[in-house]
Amino acid sequence: MNVVNAVKSAVSEENMLISFLRKFDENPFRVKIRDRVYEIGEGEPAFTVKLSKTIPFSDLITSTSLALGEAYMDGVLEIEGDLYYALDHFLGQMGKFSTDQGALKKLIFTAATKKNQQKEVRSHYDIGNDFYKLWLDETMSYSCGYFKREDNTLYEAQKNKVDYILEKLNLKEGMSLLDIGCGWGFLLIEAAKKYRIHGLGITLSQEQHKEFERRIAEEGLEDLLKVELMDYRDLPKCGLHFDRVVSVGMVEHVGRDNYALFIDCVDKVMKPGGLFLLHFISALRENAGDPWIKKYIFPGGVVPSLREMIAYSTERGFHIQDVENLRPHYNRTLLCWQKNYRQHIDLVRQMFDESFVRMWDLYLASCAATFHNGVIDIHQILMTKGINNDLPLVRWY
Repeated sequence: MNVVNAVKSAVSEENMLISFLRKFDENPFRVKIRDRVYEIGEGEPAFTVKLSKTIPFSDLITSTSLALGEAYMDGVLEIEGDLYYALDHFLGQMGKFSTDQGALKKLIFTAATKKNQQKEVRSHYDIGNDFYKLWLDETMSYSCGYFKREDNTLYEAQKNKVDYILEKLNLKEGMSLLDIGCGWGFLLIEAAKKYRIHGLGITLSQEQHKEFERRIAEEGLEDLLKVELMDYRDLPKCGLHFDRVVSVGMVEHVGRDNYALFIDCVDKVMKPGGLFLLHFISALRENAGDPWIKKYIFPGGVVPSLREMIAYSTERGFHIQDVENLRPHYNRTLLCWQKNYRQHIDLVRQMFDESFVRMWDLYLASCAATFHNGVIDIHQILMTKGINNDLPLVRWY
């Protein structure tokens, strides 16, 4: 009797799983569960979701992204076909995903204290410079590139991006430039070499700090550049003021409760009339974030909406000069990263276990798909602290 009940339960669980997956029917795909095959959607299936066992329906309802993501990491779920294409299909229908925020409260809503955010940032960026060097380009830029031409390489796109930002900042020799969340330092290095500015970069990552210091010495820029392990909240106490401030891909780690504080800290270290460029992943609406991404990739990460960042900035006297969306460029950047990653995947396996290897591949492909579908965008906001009437009347970039 127990065996019969177990079989009935397994069949019921499988039926509920298939019923759930049938919601994602905008494009045809196939599901294989052991020796059973199900067709979903109209037409010839473009890929197959292969499962070695059934994913519990309760897990799918609690968090669809966690249930499917962990199944992929564990090898329970395989994609026969192109992973990016399959993810593009599912993430284009994210409105059909389920998330029980009450059950996932501790995961989704983490503390925005200095200590906790330092721990969260380091969990991502301090897994090893050698790892990031495998799949980033020579600039070590871990943010959206700018593809001015269809045939631009990743390296060229990252160079273009940095040049574009520096042009927007209207830099002049001798100016001071602060980079909040400076990464491995390429932007400041280029600014110092091309414009002879005096720059300070701040980061919470020990690995980035170490590599940036090495690069400063290698380029002979010790008189122009400095990098500090510093939380943005400590900037007002540093006693410095800057002509220009830039932040690329950092505000996503600040947390919704601290956006106003972040802008306040920028304001306190900027000279009147100074230019601030904020480059960040954005969302159409305010939301708490994806559970799988928050658990495995960016703990504590929150994507701001464009209107939030504009509102907090203008409320503090910043005047918006320009807003630009580079969303398609991030899709292509991520696909370049995934291609590089897969070309070096055997080396990644020497560094990490198979779960990590599959997780990072899923991360890069899924983020590419979310940008392709407009689930998230990438914006650059250029603003001045107060009025600046000395900028060129024509667009200078």
